[in-house]
Parts: sequence; structure tokens; C-alpha cells
Amino acid sequence: MNPCQEPGEQQEEVTQMVCEEADLKDGQMREVAVEEQKVLLVRTKGQYSAVGSRCTHYNAPLVNGALVGERVRCPFHGASFNVKTGDIEEYPGLDCLPSYKVKVEDGKVYVTINKSTLKLTKRVKEMCSVVTDIKHTIVLIGGGPAALVCAETLRQQCYQGRIIMVTKDSLPPFDKPKLSKALNVDSSSIVLRSSDFYQKYGIEVWTQKEVVSVNPADKVVKLNDGTLQHYDQLLISTGCRARPLNCPGYDLTGVKLLQRYEDAKEIHSSGLGQKVVVIGASFIGMEVASYLSDKAASVSVVGSTRYPYERSLGPEIGKMSTQMLEEQNVKFYMNDQVTEIKGENGKVKGVLLKSGTVLEADVVIAGIGVIPNSDFLAGSKLGVDSRKAVIVDKFMRTNIPDIFSAGDVASFPLTIRGDQRVNIGHWQMSQSHGRVAALNMLNKPTKIESVPFFWTVLLGKSIRYTGYGEGYTEIIFKGNVEERKFLAFYIKDEAVVAAASLMFDPAVSRVAELMATGQIITKAQAQADDLSWLQM
Repeated sequence: MNPCQEPGEQQEEVTQMVCEEADLKDGQMREVAVEEQKVLLVRTKGQYSAVGSRCTHYNAPLVNGALVGERVRCPFHGASFNVKTGDIEEYPGLDCLPSYKVKVEDGKVYVTINKSTLKLTKRVKEMCSVVTDIKHTIVLIGGGPAALVCAETLRQQCYQGRIIMVTKDSLPPFDKPKLSKALNVDSSSIVLRSSDFYQKYGIEVWTQKEVVSVNPADKVVKLNDGTLQHYDQLLISTGCRARPLNCPGYDLTGVKLLQRYEDAKEIHSSGLGQKVVVIGASFIGMEVASYLSDKAASVSVVGSTRYPYERSLGPEIGKMSTQMLEEQNVKFYMNDQVTEIKGENGKVKGVLLKSGTVLEADVVIAGIGVIPNSDFLAGSKLGVDSRKAVIVDKFMRTNIPDIFSAGDVASFPLTIRGDQRVNIGHWQMSQSHGRVAALNMLNKPTKIESVPFFWTVLLGKSIRYTGYGEGYTEIIFKGNVEERKFLAFYIKDEAVVAAASLMFDPAVSRVAELMATGQIITKAQAQADDLSWLQM
């Protein structure tokens, strides 16, 4: 019974026949309607189930996704949901799907929904709140996806101690992937949870505060205002910062980095009608160039490789991406690098390249990689790798008891690569880290097993990617890259280690689900003309 329901009160329900029992075979799904609500009807192992039809991340239609076993994976960004319960099992996104009652009678399938929840498209998992008598505190350093999912998972597991999230940002956790794709976004449209949500579930969010040191012996963190905060358990999820330029002129007015909400707004406003030079031809640089292509007077991209994404996605996709942006009058200066940013009266005027080319510029945006935010750990004896990423095991534990780490700042063992230690800056992976860290804080042993999944957007077209392609030796293409409709398999040691696609959904989600179940996809499978193993 609903705890808010008065004894004896009946909740009004609506029941509708949605199909014949024989209409769906095992492993099939269909979008059906109950009154005006769209429902995902699924048949697995002879049983019917019904859940919400739209992914809770960005509302993608799940009927177009990948169904493997009792899990459906979103075709857009890879979130996965249990088709029996509606629970979210892989990220991105935060909320679960509503689930509905199904019955089969006289060869017909009926779905029943409470009228009070008929219009709901997502469901927040049940959570407890803080109990002041409980003297236990978990401090989460950083206000990104790992910290937020960690906090929510703790409350879902009925942890009732104090949770404090400390973030340098002016906003509580927000949808950071949107920043480089749509720079001029209103803050209210990207915050992931409302202030009422944090209040209701007893999650303290300290914005515009920074932890400057950690003292594991005393279990205390020191903040930039000099105050000390005790912790019983600690999560380090400080992410990474944009790598600054180190050439002459890096400090001129008009040189920008993208890492905060305010940076995105500033890049948008300063780029309007101006000459923009983007330094760096990887994901952030290319997304910013794409966004500004119809807003700036001119956009030039400077990259050190032959093509954008050459190391990660390969030269073919890099060449295609170049052509897409060139059609929007973006100019590329590849196999080159910046030697100096020239200025006048303290403001950017031009960019001098190693080749001798001088580009006119009013605004320079650098997207040249990131640095883990771990400097504040100096002296704490926490283990970090050569890049200064915090080393954790599969339980997100550091080398010091009661200190965990998650997200972009962490170096962790990746299951699909035989536990090779990696540092991956994917939104989805950070959320998975946060969940695993929370469960292990509560002594519920859980390993990080997630398969990496990310996406990038150019001119409204999304390239999706799953797996871990580092060290690949060959790319096998299906479809046609030049026609901008393809599926790419990245091969290493006769197996598929990653896949990327454009206009080929839900192939990448399907590959991600197969990898998540531990299946090895062979080079021979990727080469075969028959891709029935990838079909729904």
C-alpha cells in the first residue's frame, strides 16, 4: 500500500488490453498505449512485463534500444533498465522507470496503471533521510556525478548518518556533458536535482567551498576557509580540470578554458560575431567548434594530429568529422601547434602556429586535455599514479582505510580489459563508480564491472562509443563513413575491444550489453556480412 494512502482508500486503476499473447516472442518488445501513456511491453522467458517507455536520462524511446536478457539499454547514451522492476542498472541518468501490472487472460495481454501515476515517466527510488542521533559522517569531496550517485545510493540503502558534499562549483551537481554541446544553457535546466530534493533526503551540499588538505590519521579535511570537518568515511571525487596552455600569451584576456558553468556562458557570449580559435581537436574542442560554427564570425581549429580524434576514433571518422565542420566554414590547421598567442593592450589579437601561420583571433578556447584534481592530497599518503590519478581497487577503495575514490580522478581496474588500470573521463562511468563506492562504504561488497560508454555531438549528430579501444590495431567498418552512417569495430588481439557508430542505432548499445554479460565479440564476427548476432 502507498504509505500516504488512507486505510480502506482504493486507488483508481485503469486496465487496457494492449495485444494478443502471441504477438510478441521471447526477446521482443513493443511500445503500447494505456490511455495516453506510452508503455514498453516486453516478453522474456515466456513472461510479459511492462515499464515506462522513455529513458529517464534524455527521454529516448527504449523500444529502439537493445534488449538483452531482462535488461533494456537506451539507444542514445547507454542507460540500462531492468524490464521487470524498471530499476536503473547502468547509467547515465538517475531515475528508474515506472513498472506496471501485467496479466494474460484468454490469450490477451492487459496492462494496469494507477490513475494517480498515469502521467509519470520516471520513478525516484525510495530513500531514507538523516537521523540526527546517528553520529556518523560521510564526506564527499566534489560535486559531480560520482558524488551525487554515491549520496543517493547511500540513502537508498537506508544509511541515515550525515552526508556532506563539498564542491568548488557555484551550482549543486549539474549535467556537465551539456556544457560543451550547448554552451548557452540556463542553470535551472542543467541542475540534476532540486534544492528541495537535497533537503528532503538530508544531503548537505556545500557550494563554492574547496577541500585543501586531508588528514587520514585524524579523519579530518581542511577547507579553504580554514575550517575543519571530521569524517568517518571519505569519497574523493574531485574530477579533472582543463589543462591550461603554457605558451606565451596564455594569460591574455580572451583565452578561455571550459570547466565550469560560468565558463560555458562566457565562451558563448564572447564568441558571438567574433573570430574564434579553438586549440585542440578532440571531443571538447570539436564540440565547441561545432556549437560556435553558426554564431562566431569565424572558427579555426588547431590540432597536433592529421585528423581530429585520430588516436581515439581513427583517421576515417576524424576525416569525416573535419568535412562536417568544414561544410559550416570551420577551418582546420592540423599537424600543427601553437607557439604564441599574440595580444594588444592585454587582449588576444592572434595565434602564431609552429608552421608560421598567424590566425586572427578575438577569442581563444583551449581543449588540450585534463589534469586530475588531486594536488590537495599531497602529504596524505594516498596512492596516486604517474598522472596523479588516485589509485583504487575494484571496490573503489584507496590504499587508506575508509577513503574511497570515484569518477574522473580515479584510476581503476577495467573488467573488460582484464583489470588493466585505466583513468576514464566518462559521465556514465563516474556514476557507476559512485554507486559502487557507496555500497562498499556500507560493507556490501560490490565490484566495478561497468562497460565504458560515451557520446559526442557534432552539428546535432551523435557519435556513440562503447568499450576501451586503446592499443587497437585495426578498424572494421560496416555501412559507409563518407555517407555518415556507419558502425566501426576496433580490433585488438583478434577481438572487438570497442565500437563506435553514427546513425546506426542501437548497435553500440547492443555491443555494450554483450560486453557487459562477459561475451567476447571476435574479429570474425565483426568481419562477417551477416550481423544477425547484433540484431534484436
